[in-house]
Amino acid sequence: MMKIHHREAERHVLTITVDNEAGILAKIAGLFTARGYNIDSLTVADISENHSVSRITIVTHGPPAVIDQIHAQLERLVPVHRVTDLTEAGPHVERELALIKVAGTGEKRVEALRVADVFRAKVVDTTTSSFIFELTGAPDKIDSFVAIMRELGLVEVGRTGIVGMMRGGDAA
Repeated sequence: MMKIHHREAERHVLTITVDNEAGILAKIAGLFTARGYNIDSLTVADISENHSVSRITIVTHGPPAVIDQIHAQLERLVPVHRVTDLTEAGPHVERELALIKVAGTGEKRVEALRVADVFRAKVVDTTTSSFIFELTGAPDKIDSFVAIMRELGLVEVGRTGIVGMMRGGDAA
């Protein structure tokens, strides 16, 4: 099997609505693993009042033919209700939440707070020598914030992974 370099492949955001049952996430991840494609981001959450349905959002890179094949195989899995490639479907919104811990004193501390204000990051914990910022936004916004914080005393980053939704009044 020929490996496609990450930068040569297209980025795709897939949303998958499934029955909330044990083992389904492993089956879905297995479809990617079997083809040698990495999952860049994965989020799963219960979306129904009775806890019977979950929504999985996967971000991956691959050529359209492989993504189409994965899409078709996902739809054949029994507990899968719907698969949508947001990338192909049209305008959509993507968001991610991150917690970013930054340590520093003096000017670096002041600069970290100033940058956080520009990015609309919220301070959710503080000590005399560190902050934990909460930032929600598009993945590139979070990437940019983290890059700046690296120069100001970045200690740790935790990211939720991407969730996405089609724009407009219809469900994906």
